[in-house]
Amino acid sequence: MLLIEIMINDEKKNPHKGGRPSKIDPAVHRYSISFNAEENARFLTLFETSGMHVMAHFITACVFQKGIKTVKIDKATLDYYMRLTSFYSQFRAVGVNYNQVVKILYQKFSEKKASAYLYKLEKQTIELAVLSKKIIQLTEEFEEKHIKKT
Repeated sequence: MLLIEIMINDEKKNPHKGGRPSKIDPAVHRYSISFNAEENARFLTLFETSGMHVMAHFITACVFQKGIKTVKIDKATLDYYMRLTSFYSQFRAVGVNYNQVVKILYQKFSEKKASAYLYKLEKQTIELAVLSKKIIQLTEEFEEKHIKKT
């Protein structure tokens, strides 16, 4: 009998045995607003550009005028930089291959024949350098026109 009485008292002291701990100041006050189609589209656009994942946090930030950040991702710019990055990795691979070719030329061929092949390789390298300068120039123009808007 005493054991049952102790178990009943324990249950009264701690009715929530498991689960998440209770919040100190739970949000229990709720409000409702209604938008027409145009306002809803505008609201959803603002929410998506804010970068927030929870709509309730976005609404709270709007109501209390906290700083709302908007993140605009330009797909063309993102695509350009992805391709530029892949091009840069290919350019590095060409540099590694260049060093390997020069080493093999001097190992496998006579000095005269290696110099002839190296002369041809130098011409191609000059063309590649001109092309890389053009790429850098185009990238700078792209950044000035599309990215550095203040």
